[in-house]
Amino acid sequence: MNVSVVVPVYNSEASLPELVQRLESILKSVADEFELILVNDGSSDQSWHAVQDLASRQEWVRGIDLMRNYGQHNALLCGIRAARYEVIVTMDDDLQHPPEEVPLLLRELEEGFDVIYGAPQERKHRFWRNILSFFLKVVLRFSMGIKIAGSTSAFRAFRSEVREAFADFNNPYVSIDVLLSWGTTRFGSVPVRHEDRASGASNYTLSKLFSLAFNIITGYSVLPLRLASLLGMFFTLFGLGVFCYILGRYFIEGGSVPGFPFLGSVIAIFFGALFFVIGIIGEYLARIHFRTMEKPPYVVRSRADESPDRNTTGAT
Repeated sequence: MNVSVVVPVYNSEASLPELVQRLESILKSVADEFELILVNDGSSDQSWHAVQDLASRQEWVRGIDLMRNYGQHNALLCGIRAARYEVIVTMDDDLQHPPEEVPLLLRELEEGFDVIYGAPQERKHRFWRNILSFFLKVVLRFSMGIKIAGSTSAFRAFRSEVREAFADFNNPYVSIDVLLSWGTTRFGSVPVRHEDRASGASNYTLSKLFSLAFNIITGYSVLPLRLASLLGMFFTLFGLGVFCYILGRYFIEGGSVPGFPFLGSVIAIFFGALFFVIGIIGEYLARIHFRTMEKPPYVVRSRADESPDRNTTGAT
């Protein structure tokens, strides 16, 4: 088995040497040939210099430097397209995904699956992060249409053939998990350890996680549009009911419904629902607009590929 490991790098210069060291000892025992692709996602520290140094000393380490910070999934897409081996493993750069657990994913992949997730036995996150992660998995389940969506994580292994399903994907809003579901339904998961960060703090803030969930549900699903349709239908029926109530009062009691507050409340409800629906439609129109602009998911500044016989293909 030949393995490509893809790691998005963001402000993690301190943890990279240990990550490379631990990965080397593990990959030597499970793979005939292997490589590590470190994708620097616009780090503000010296991460790229650390990647260059590692690539110059380790022939199996490759580095890609993006022009700016595009986001974890965009950086992963770049590395996945540059991978040259039959199995691709993705993991974080902070050592919360122990390299020693990689063989578990590879063994499970040989059981006939196309994608295997490393499901954390116990997440080392704050309470609010766990809550929002659960919400994100619910969104993914609707977008991916598979039950295993609840076990998704950034620690995954999959066959390189799956990426052919999104070979022509060119959109700034990227979700690797949804893209993988375009190519296969043979997903699986295996419990793995989830350790504390080696250094620093998580770069995923509350707003970033919410933005990711929002982009997934509006970029890869029509669920919001269906909800908007149901909302419009509900308020249409509600308005018809109010109209029947007013007519009934008029014919039975001989007068109209008194009071402006009642009328103002009904109008406020209707306009609120109207603007909500228009907002949802606007989000979809914005994504169509970005697609017509052909805005790329990432742009490569430079590469750290010291060996001349390396395959350096990938979107730029």
